[in-house]
Amino acid sequence: MAKADLVDDSMEFMSDPYTDKDILDSFTPVVRDWWFSSFSEFSPPQKFSILNIHSRINTLVSSPTGSGKTLSAFAAILNELVGLSSKDLLEDKIYCVYISPLKALGNDIEKNLNEPLEQIKKLYEERYSRSKEDKLDIRVGVRTGDTKVYEKAKMLKKPPHILITTPESLGIVLTSPKLKEKLSDVQWVIVDEIHSLADSKRGVHLSLSLERLNRITNFCRIGLSATVAPLEEVAKFLVGYEDPKNQKFRPCKIVDVSYIKKLDLKVLSPVNNLITASYKNIYDSMYVLMNDFIQNHKTTLIFTNTRSATERIVHNLKDKFPNNYSKVLDVDEESKDSVISSDSQVSGKWEIGAHHGSLSQQHRLKMENRLKAGELKAIVSSTSLELGIDIGYIDLVLLLGSPKSVARALQRIGRSGHKLHEESVGRIIVLDRDDLVECSVLLKAATEKKIDKIKVSKNVFDVLAQQIFGLAIEDKINVDEVYNTMRKSYCYGSLERKDFDDVIKYLSGEYVSLEERYVYAKIWYDEETREIGKRGKMARVLYMTNIGTIPDETNVKVKLGNNYIGSISEPFLERLKKGDVFVLGGQTYLFKYAQGLTAFVESGFNRTPTVPSWFSEMLPLSFDLAMEIQKFRHFMDEYFIGGAPKKEIIQFINDYLYVDEYGANSIYEYFSEQYNFLEIPHDKKLIIEHYDDGNVKYIIFHALYGRRTNDVLCRALAFILGKLQGKDVELNISDDGFYLRVPSVRNVQISRAMNLLKVEHIDEIMKHALDKTEVLSRRFRHCAARSLMIIRNYKGRSKSVGKQQMSSRLLISSVKKIDNDFIILREARREVLEDLMDIDRAKEIIKDWQSEKIQIKEFHTQIPSPFAFNLISMGYSDIMKMEDKQEFLKRMHSMVLAKISLKEGKK
Repeated sequence: MAKADLVDDSMEFMSDPYTDKDILDSFTPVVRDWWFSSFSEFSPPQKFSILNIHSRINTLVSSPTGSGKTLSAFAAILNELVGLSSKDLLEDKIYCVYISPLKALGNDIEKNLNEPLEQIKKLYEERYSRSKEDKLDIRVGVRTGDTKVYEKAKMLKKPPHILITTPESLGIVLTSPKLKEKLSDVQWVIVDEIHSLADSKRGVHLSLSLERLNRITNFCRIGLSATVAPLEEVAKFLVGYEDPKNQKFRPCKIVDVSYIKKLDLKVLSPVNNLITASYKNIYDSMYVLMNDFIQNHKTTLIFTNTRSATERIVHNLKDKFPNNYSKVLDVDEESKDSVISSDSQVSGKWEIGAHHGSLSQQHRLKMENRLKAGELKAIVSSTSLELGIDIGYIDLVLLLGSPKSVARALQRIGRSGHKLHEESVGRIIVLDRDDLVECSVLLKAATEKKIDKIKVSKNVFDVLAQQIFGLAIEDKINVDEVYNTMRKSYCYGSLERKDFDDVIKYLSGEYVSLEERYVYAKIWYDEETREIGKRGKMARVLYMTNIGTIPDETNVKVKLGNNYIGSISEPFLERLKKGDVFVLGGQTYLFKYAQGLTAFVESGFNRTPTVPSWFSEMLPLSFDLAMEIQKFRHFMDEYFIGGAPKKEIIQFINDYLYVDEYGANSIYEYFSEQYNFLEIPHDKKLIIEHYDDGNVKYIIFHALYGRRTNDVLCRALAFILGKLQGKDVELNISDDGFYLRVPSVRNVQISRAMNLLKVEHIDEIMKHALDKTEVLSRRFRHCAARSLMIIRNYKGRSKSVGKQQMSSRLLISSVKKIDNDFIILREARREVLEDLMDIDRAKEIIKDWQSEKIQIKEFHTQIPSPFAFNLISMGYSDIMKMEDKQEFLKRMHSMVLAKISLKEGKK
C-alpha cells in the first residue's frame, strides 16, 4: 500500500507509491495485457494515483508534461468500463466527466483516449471475445460550444460513457433536463490543467457546477495539474467542503511528482555588456543567437510575453535569415489563399510559424498539427501554447525575457523533452540588466522548487448570481439548501448570509427601480416557504445563451474632436485615467474620457507618455518572485556596506545564482553603480528618489513588489497626494516600482501622503480612487453581464460590446442610487482590487511601512539612479525609437558613472 503524509484532517500528501503488483491485480485481464504490450513500466504519477481512482478516492496529481499524468487518471476508469462492457453491464449513461479549460485540449484527449480504446477492443476480440457479437462498446464524446446540434441530439439517444467538456458547457448540461438525467450516476470527474482554473472566475464557476452535480450524485474528483503551489490550496479547491460550517473538507490525496524530470536551464545575454552595447548590436546578436539555437535543434518552441512580439520575432527571423526559413502561412485561410508544402524543408529552407490568441482557431490548429507532424522547425507563441495541448516533440524552449513567475517558467520549459525520461531544456535570453537579475533569481527559485503561490478567489458575487439562477431553473428549491450547496465550494466556504441574501434580493427583483434600466427579476422567492424558482418561460434559454465568465471585448475607437485617430484595446483603455498621455500612430494624445466604445482625447504635443502602448499586454511579476529578488538585493547590499572586495562579491553571485562569467560581472557592476550613486533598495529598505528633470518632479518608489501590488500602492498615494495638492497626479507603474509626477514648481508633500496611507483606511481610499475610473467602469460591465443584469444574447440577437458598455454606464449610476455598496458593484471593486490588483499584499507592505519593519529613506537627485533607468524610460518608450532608448540609457549611465567618479574624488 502507498503511504501518505497528513497535512491536515483531510489533505494527505502521498509519500510512497503502490506496488506494481497491487496495480496490475486491479486490472482486468485484457487491460493488463494491453498495458504490458504498450508500456514497459508505470510512470511515477501512475504508481501513486491509479489505485486511488480505482477506489474512488479524491486525488490531485501534480506532475510535468509527458509524465503519463492523463493516463494516470484514465487507466482505472477505462479498466472499470472495460470490465462492465465485457459483462454486458455497461449502461447508456455518463460514467466519467472530463473537464478541460481548452476546447483544443479536449479534442486532444478524445483522440488520445480513442487510440488505446481501439487497441483494447481489438485485443479483447482477439483473446477474450466469446462470440462475434461479443465486443467492447465504450463511447467517448465531446460537448463544447463548437459541438453541432445533431451531435448533441445523438448524445441524448446514446450518451458517451466518457464526456469531454469545458466548464461552461458543464453548466449548460446541468440545466438541460434530458442530458442531466444521464449524469445521475457519474462516478468520476477529472479536471485537467486545474492550476489554470483555480485562480480565475472560470474556476469559481466550475467549483459551483461541481457542487450542483454533487446534489445529484457522489463522485470521485480527480485534478491534474502542472507545477503549482500551494498544492493543499488547489486540493481544497478541487474537493470543496464536506461540512462548511465546521470548515471540514472532503478527503483528498495529493500526488506530488512535479520534479521527476531533469532540468537544463540557463540565462543568456546576447552581448557581453547590456548597458554599453548599442541597440543594433544587442538585437542583431539576439537574432543570431536564436537562429543558432533553432538550427542546432530539431524543433524549437519560442515564448514571448506579448502577441505583438510574437509576430515581430517570426517576421525578423525570416527577414534576417532568408536562406534558412521559408514563408509558412501567417494569415488565416479565410482571408488569403496559400499553398504549403507538407515537407518541413522547402528548397533547403525550414518553416517557422506564429501561435497566439489573436489568430483564428483554424490557423492555431494548423500550426499545432504541423508541429505534431514535424513540419515546423520552430514556432513562436505568447501564452497560447503554455497548457498541455499535444504539439509533439520539442527539444528546446527559448524564453525571450522573463516569464514573470517560476510556475510559468517551468510550465513553458516543461514543453520540451515531452517524454518522461527526457531532459527539459530551457534558455532565457535577457536584454537588459533588470531582466538579467530577475531571470537569474527566477532560475535559482525554479531549481530550488520555490514556486509562486496561487490565490483562489473567494465570495465572487456575479458568478454566484449566475449559478443560483441555474439552480432555480432546475427546480424550485429551498433557499437555505441553495446557501448550503454554494458554501460547500471552497470558493464560498466563508460566504456571509447577508451577502447571499443580497444576491437573492437582486435576482428576485426586489430593486424595482432597476426595471427602468431593463433589469428584470430572474427568479421568484416565496418568503413563507423560503423557496425560489425560475421566473418566465424564457429563463432556461436566457441562462444557456448567457452562461460563462469570459467577458466580451473589442477595440475602442480614439477620436480627437470628430476626427477618428485609430483604435486601442479595451484592456489598454482600462489602464487610462483622465490626463494620461499615450502614443497612437506615432503621435501623443492626452486622454479625456470614454463614452461607450469611443475614447476622446486632445493633443499631447510635447507631453511625455505616462502609459506605454504595450502595458496592458505585459504579464505581471509574481509577488513571491519579487520578494526573492528583494532578498538577493538585501544580500548584495550587506556585502557592499561591509566593504567586501569585488572578487568576494562576484564569488557570492556565482554561488548564489546560476549565471555565467559575463552575467555575474554585469550584475556586480549594476549593483555597484546603484550602491555608489545612491543606496540599494531591498525587502527591508524602501528608497524614495526625488528626481527633477527641470520640467517635472519624479517621486520614484523603488518598490519591487510586482505590478499588481504596486498598482494599489501607487494609485492610493496618487489619490492622497492629489487631494493634498488639489490637482491630479500623473503616475507610472512597473514591476520594479512606480513613480508619481508633478510640475517642478510644486512642493511635493510625499511624507504627509505616506503618513496618511494607513492599512485601516486603504479599502476606503481605493474605493474613492477607483470611482469614475475606466477600469471600474469596464469591470462593472463584465460583472453585470455575468450576473445577467446585462443580457448579451436574447432571442437570437447579440448585444454589441458598445451597447453593453452604454447600458453599464447607466446601470452603475442606478445601482449607486440604490446603494453605493450594491452587491454587483461591490463585486466589480473586488475584482479590480483582488484579481487585477493585489490589495492584500499591498496591505502587508503598508503595515510594514507603518511598523518601520521596512526602513524608508528619501534622496534627491539630478540624474535618476541606475535602478530607476527602466522605470523613467518607460514613459519615453513609445516616442523614442528603440535605438534612441538604448542611447538614452547609455547617456544616463555615463552621467551616473561621472557622478560616482566625482563623489569618489571628493573622498
